[in-house]
Amino acid sequence: MDTPTVINTRKNLPPKLFDPPTILRSLKEALLKLNPKHTIKNPVIFVVEVGSIISSYYFVAALSDPGADHLFVGQICLWLWFTVLFANFAEAMAESRGRAQAKTLRAAKTETIAKRLKNKEIELMPAAALRKGDLFECSAGDLIPADGEIVEGIASVDESAITGESAPVLRESGGDRSAVTGGTKVISDRIVVRVTSNPGESFIDRMIALVEGAKRQKTPNEIALNILLSGLTIVFLIATVTLLPYSYYSAGAGGAVPTVTVMIALLVCLIPTTIGGLLSAIGIAGMDRVMQHNVLAMSGRAIEAAGDVNTLLLDKTGTITLGNRQAAAFLPAPGVSEKELADVAQLASLADETPEGRSIIILAKQRHGIREREIEALGAEFVPFSAQTRMSGVNFAGKQIRKGAADAIAAFVAAWGEKIPQSILALVEEVAKQGATPLVVAEDRRVLGVIQLKDVVKGGMKSRFEQLRRLGIKTVMITGDNPLTAAAIAAEAGVDDFLAEATPEMKLKLIRREQAGGRLVAMTGDGTNDAPALAQADVGVAMNSGTQAAKEAGNMVDLDSNPTKLIEIVEIGKQMLITRGSLTTFSIANDVAKYFAIVPAMFVSFYPQLAALNIMRLSNANSAVLAAVIFNALIIVALVPLALRGVAYRPISAAATLRRNLLIYGVGGLIAPFPGIWLLDRLLVSLHLA
Repeated sequence: MDTPTVINTRKNLPPKLFDPPTILRSLKEALLKLNPKHTIKNPVIFVVEVGSIISSYYFVAALSDPGADHLFVGQICLWLWFTVLFANFAEAMAESRGRAQAKTLRAAKTETIAKRLKNKEIELMPAAALRKGDLFECSAGDLIPADGEIVEGIASVDESAITGESAPVLRESGGDRSAVTGGTKVISDRIVVRVTSNPGESFIDRMIALVEGAKRQKTPNEIALNILLSGLTIVFLIATVTLLPYSYYSAGAGGAVPTVTVMIALLVCLIPTTIGGLLSAIGIAGMDRVMQHNVLAMSGRAIEAAGDVNTLLLDKTGTITLGNRQAAAFLPAPGVSEKELADVAQLASLADETPEGRSIIILAKQRHGIREREIEALGAEFVPFSAQTRMSGVNFAGKQIRKGAADAIAAFVAAWGEKIPQSILALVEEVAKQGATPLVVAEDRRVLGVIQLKDVVKGGMKSRFEQLRRLGIKTVMITGDNPLTAAAIAAEAGVDDFLAEATPEMKLKLIRREQAGGRLVAMTGDGTNDAPALAQADVGVAMNSGTQAAKEAGNMVDLDSNPTKLIEIVEIGKQMLITRGSLTTFSIANDVAKYFAIVPAMFVSFYPQLAALNIMRLSNANSAVLAAVIFNALIIVALVPLALRGVAYRPISAAATLRRNLLIYGVGGLIAPFPGIWLLDRLLVSLHLA
């Protein structure tokens, strides 16, 4: 009986960047983000929100005062709230592309169907409903629904998605090979398993705990920017607060002092609201740019962190390698031609639908032009692989052709009264020393040679890793394989270092050690066992060919499953950093013009000399303040295209980058507000709004 397939209809791709449902959802979230508990994380926007609340209070109070300027105060409130909501909306757009890291891990528990044995009858039930002591059955092709111990049978089990070990392993009742892990897959035969873990204690539950306990650190650039923005906000807040008592002192007994609304307008215009409102837009832009490289990013912060990555950890199976062992060579016995070995090996594999079996057929065709034959047309009888015999093949034209492990073939030819030749055993040992898997081929009593199966490194890996090295990024391969296999693959792929026989805890420990040393870590992986490490890493890139658990834990998914895609991600991350630096420079510089707009408007009544600072010749105090506030809000919108397009990345020094920022964005930010505020002033006066 086959386990029913549970279909998950959820799309893998996130919604389009600006599709209507996403916009509506983000608008609702923007309103929810007005909660001060959220905005306090962004000191600039928090100050603007507090100012908006206070201004709203004065606007309501002004409605009951016939002498108050309702229109002026109301417009100030409107534009202040617009500034806050736009910043929240941009952030909500970015967050709408995120997802809960442990969601699919839990789904794996609830969606897997178990075949529980009760009174010798099979009962289908959700895996999560299994309890310690329950018995369940698994056949070839079934996912094992829970951690347990085999009490009956023997089977070959694929544990690659859980342990990272690429080769299938034998599991059988009794002895030290009876334990099985939930989430692994039975390849052959049938087993009966007793559940050994209570709910909440399984391997999947442990993965959930590790994922949820992982916490990504802030990047150095993010910390530096937060300090800068917080510092500027505090400085201008203190300066603005001290202006009010100074105004009372300057005005004397009968002078008019600036209102609280005007003071708030001054504060909002002076603090770096431009960059505060554009940070999320820059993040969205980075997400959009990596999407053009077929990478889905769950947050802009992850892409930005990629720009500063020092260490890249790569899972081997499915990330550096293709994920399944492939036939790489035919190694014939003395007196046997390679073509003869390839021909017999292909015959033994004609009905073998495993990736290894299909690769043997393809290799024989590529190396010797041996075309695939139909087993039915040959009248051959297929002998499937079983965990007991550990070999497969065909009975054809009175001959028994088999391929399998060396000890399995030894037992096969022993039945004919023969032994495996020492030359074959030497070939088996040589293949094993190279970190590959040997399959021995026999035809009746005659041993023909060895097929070398190996993890195939994806094309172009070595040159791409060299590029990463030039970018200053250290590459470390992580695998559940033994050190011999790991060393062979690491040398072929060209990584800087490797960690063999790695457990999820070991991966997590390695990442945390790197982070404790002040380094930013990127992790690429594709298995459930990679999920905690992907969650802990500053940049977690899951391969699209991997498990859903890995994709949920990472903050990026590479649709092409190319681990060296990080090169493009790093360049986009550096572009994000440069863009943010440029806009920060512009944001600070464009505050200068606002001094010339608001300060004369506030104090010219009792310091007429300040009229000389009104170099823009603004019409009146209200229009000057309102024009500055509107410009402060609109410049955020105007700079969104630049934030989305990004400032071009060039591999130049930090000093050269700073000079470029000062000359282009510093000078530009200094000049642009003067004509902008002047035009808004004239427009407000002509529309009788000030």
